[in-house]
Amino acid sequence: MSNLLLPPAIALLGPTASGKSALALEWAQRLGGEIVSVDSALVYRHLDIGAAKPSRDELAQVPHHLIDVRDPWQVYSAAEFAAAARLAIEQILARGRIPILAGGTGLYFQALSQGLAEMPEADPGLRAEITADAAVRGWPALHAELARVDPVAAARIKPTDPQRIQRALEVFRLSGRPISAWQRAPLRQRLPVRLLKLVLAPADRAVLHQRIARRFEAMLAAGFLDEVRALRAMPQMQAVAAPLDLPAVRAVGYRQAWEWLDGQGDAAAFRERAIAATRQLAKRQLTWLRGRPDLRWFDPVSQRAGLEQALALFLGR
Repeated sequence: MSNLLLPPAIALLGPTASGKSALALEWAQRLGGEIVSVDSALVYRHLDIGAAKPSRDELAQVPHHLIDVRDPWQVYSAAEFAAAARLAIEQILARGRIPILAGGTGLYFQALSQGLAEMPEADPGLRAEITADAAVRGWPALHAELARVDPVAAARIKPTDPQRIQRALEVFRLSGRPISAWQRAPLRQRLPVRLLKLVLAPADRAVLHQRIARRFEAMLAAGFLDEVRALRAMPQMQAVAAPLDLPAVRAVGYRQAWEWLDGQGDAAAFRERAIAATRQLAKRQLTWLRGRPDLRWFDPVSQRAGLEQALALFLGR
């Protein structure tokens, strides 16, 4: 099918705190669209304030998808996200509405828009075995093991990234084949839509840093630390041997709050570390986005007219 005959969809990408969610909500209301979150923190229940999750009022204004689909003690893979998001998009299109993808998790967007190579499904028992092994030997030792069986993957995965180390070892132990070999296999079918890909990013990095700091202060005022305390108090979380290895707790801000509540540093140091970690996340997101030549960049404030023009041309309006 010609790309021009495919149904339209819009992707609003960008670093954290760049205004993606607000614009997605505005456009969804105006265009009769529905929002598909592309955010690895928003998939988790109980991560609300610190993840900048849409408010109840915002969720009521426009249908949102891929929000609150896992508990914080669970793991959610890019492949699971891609399958669920594809289904949500197909259902949105069937209702005659426009899917608006909004978020900053590059791996999720890549899995959805380009597909992922087929590989063995997760094995909870083996994952638990690897996690227990890491509790004894440490993740750096497991990373060294990965380097022996799959040096290509180990060169790409940091020794401080337990989720990806675990998955790479899991795939190798299940199949006897390195995950890097699986990833070189042909990709699954790509998303069947005509996709407008836009990046929202302030032209001045200092502006983004200011937005990040202001938003974090607002999160603290809204009760972010109480949210983390409640998270820590959940019996299911207390049953986890290494909660800081959970993807939900590794979400920016949550890890720093968790460590502070464990007694690491003072309140001022916690604030500085959380804001610095959010800036580093934004830097990584921008680096990933710059590596994709098919994206169109706009400053969300000074180039708002350009955003509207790009939208109108894409929709033929």
